[in-house]
Amino acid sequence: MSARAEPVALHLLRHAHAGDPEAWTGDDAARPLSDRGVAQAERLARHLSAVGFTADVVLTSPKIRARQTADIVAAALGLKVREDERLAGSLGLGAIRKILREAGDPRVPVLSGHDPDFSELLATLTGTPSLPMKKGAMARIDLVGGLEQGGG
Repeated sequence: MSARAEPVALHLLRHAHAGDPEAWTGDDAARPLSDRGVAQAERLARHLSAVGFTADVVLTSPKIRARQTADIVAAALGLKVREDERLAGSLGLGAIRKILREAGDPRVPVLSGHDPDFSELLATLTGTPSLPMKKGAMARIDLVGGLEQGGG
């Protein structure tokens, strides 16, 4: 993606707490948020609403825990959630470029997904060797030079 005339405020939303994956006996994609995770997502949603946060689009991994997190946050913002299978894992800058282009090049997108992808993406975009994201956290990266390594 080349430099844009307008900056993009990319928001990465890591899914909230979903419990111990070792204790889950079903398909990992179906592992839901724990009660703690629901509370985390609701707390973030209330905060975003209270500070007047707005977004153009909320895109999510189809994995249940990411979808639940996105649904809770999007409801507080009055937005619908769109699923994108590519947000389920193995993300790179090229995949993010395509996802955003196909979503109409939003200026304030929220992407809901997983680690280690989101921590790696956050570190890449900010030019930082390591920048871990906690469960239920949202990070904003202002992209003034496009979606490039160190661009935010």
